[in-house]
Amino acid sequence: MAKAPAAEQLKLLGLQALDAKLHSLDVQRRALDSDPRLAPTAEALAQASLAAREADLAVEQAQTELVQAEQSVEQVTARIEKDEARLYAGGLSKDLQALQHDIEGLTARRSDLEDAELELLERLDGLRERQSAAAAVLAEAQRASDALRAELDQQIAVLAEERAQVAYEREDYVRGIVPDLVGVYEKTLARRGVGAARLFHGTSEGSGMALSPGDLAAIRAAAEDEIVFCPDSGCILVRSPEWS
Repeated sequence: MAKAPAAEQLKLLGLQALDAKLHSLDVQRRALDSDPRLAPTAEALAQASLAAREADLAVEQAQTELVQAEQSVEQVTARIEKDEARLYAGGLSKDLQALQHDIEGLTARRSDLEDAELELLERLDGLRERQSAAAAVLAEAQRASDALRAELDQQIAVLAEERAQVAYEREDYVRGIVPDLVGVYEKTLARRGVGAARLFHGTSEGSGMALSPGDLAAIRAAAEDEIVFCPDSGCILVRSPEWS
């Protein structure tokens, strides 16, 4: 059985307290990384981004249709002007009648195209309103996301600073404990999650359970410099006559 002076074993409780603090800080950091507000905030931002993109595309498509409608009106107008020029230039009666009929048809066509153009303009106004509203929703979703991220980053920075300080204290504290005992403690901590705990009035503070009479008798019979372990949690049990 490994051995270390009882006074050295008592130091393990201070080391365990520092490790418990480090563990607590790590748990807090993981909690921040999985903050329950992150998922809905990210989802709201993603939905707002999608809605804004769809609104932008709808406006772009309507603008393209409007340009095409304007071009169609211009083309029909150009044909009307050309036919009117030929009509006014005179010619055979039969040709003039055909030109007049063509102009009437083109004029009706232009009227239909101009009506469609007006409808497009009205639809485009509505789409631009939707685009503006979607952009506002996106801006608010982005602001909420940025604010949450800033809040969490600030808390993470505070935790990181505190952890660095505790880790420095631990490093300094370990120098005051005999290396062999630290080695046993570190292995126990890695395997069990708890390196050391008190044996206090027959109860292991590592497991929170009272030891059986047989286990307790065996531990009390061990020399004070022997390193003993909790039969339930597996951590080092630190003993003291005043805790018996």
